[in-house]
Amino acid sequence: MVIDKDNIKILLIILILGLGLGYAYINSDLNINGTAQVNSANWDVHWANIQVTNGSVSGTNVVTAPTISNSTTVNYSIILNTPGDYYEFTVDAVNGGSIDAMIDSIDSKLNGATITVLPDYLNYTVTYSDGVELAPNHQLLHNTTETYKVRIEYRTDINANQLPATNQTLSLQFTVTYRQATDAAVAVDHSFNGHSWETIINNVHSGNTNNYNIGDTKTVDMGSLGTHTLRIANKSTPSECSTTGFSQTACGFVLEFADIITTHIMNPYAQSGNVDGDGNRGGWPASEMRTYVNSNIYNALPEQLRNGIINTTVVSGYGSNDSANFTSTDKLYLLSTHEVWEDVDGNTSVGIDYYDTAYNNTRQLDYYSSQSVTTSNYSGAIKKRNGSNSLWWLRSANSNNYFIFFGLDSDGNRVNRTSANPNGVSPAFRIG
Repeated sequence: MVIDKDNIKILLIILILGLGLGYAYINSDLNINGTAQVNSANWDVHWANIQVTNGSVSGTNVVTAPTISNSTTVNYSIILNTPGDYYEFTVDAVNGGSIDAMIDSIDSKLNGATITVLPDYLNYTVTYSDGVELAPNHQLLHNTTETYKVRIEYRTDINANQLPATNQTLSLQFTVTYRQATDAAVAVDHSFNGHSWETIINNVHSGNTNNYNIGDTKTVDMGSLGTHTLRIANKSTPSECSTTGFSQTACGFVLEFADIITTHIMNPYAQSGNVDGDGNRGGWPASEMRTYVNSNIYNALPEQLRNGIINTTVVSGYGSNDSANFTSTDKLYLLSTHEVWEDVDGNTSVGIDYYDTAYNNTRQLDYYSSQSVTTSNYSGAIKKRNGSNSLWWLRSANSNNYFIFFGLDSDGNRVNRTSANPNGVSPAFRIG
């Protein structure tokens, strides 16, 4: 660690101004006298608390486990035998002094030269523990800690020609220089909103989501469809998610739109000239809405985000022209009745647990559960379009009818809507 002494100094000037103006025997003396006390200070930025990640190579592949010397240097030596082998550890950068610090410079070297391109077979990263990249001016306030993550990986996504022909000995050096903080210092943003989509996806893949909370939001630019807000709707995966025939739409890491993107019909009427038609025949899988959501809406999302969206098994209820629940595989999907409301009327012969035949094949999302949303307390399910409360579609067909799908009214309560009505679109999706 390097302390820039030119930037840690206290300049004390005691200035006595004597101003004399005289005319004959008339004069005035104006003086400024002062004292100042300079308190002691100390600089102490150091490494501490090394933790090796489970799954890292071990045994004879660890020639030297990571150790700290002189409080400012971490040394380690490892062997990666085959593609897929990796070594990862975390170490705390601790500011134990009384002076706020910030990153002045970062340098990463391979065999003594600053890294511009890594060998094809190697991944090597040094980030904060949640995957956020280090950057100059990131602050490290006194009496605080930032945890770094070091990862060296023998890549698997390479072809035979990219494998090293002989054993390679690589010297990896990473240096981060801290200096006294100035007005340019900025806090490190470890929030869901502050992370890039790539960082979010990597953290979900690795199970590193402790900093992500139900209800956290992040805006997304969807081009001609405008800028909208995504929120974390679910993180849990209870045992019922493993039940045969159970929808995966409220299992795992689920993001949903917190607002309404646009309006669209669920399905056109199947019978020309008939105002009722067969609008919910075939349920969600046969709907025009499903095609629209998984093409127009999906393709409007940033590519970086689309790369993390996984296929989801979606179970949906049926209308009076069908006789069994539907199962589809989708990137994006609308929510179902139970994923929003918990039916609390105590009567399974009425209500959504009766008219949505797939009610028991899914569960309430963590977000709506945290808002205590039920069929009698539903204001927590309100969504807005262009700043105003508005109606939005669910994927659940009404089993007592052949042209009705459920939706949410502007007050968050359930509403029956004929399939050809253009109502709000607010889908969800999962990151695996």
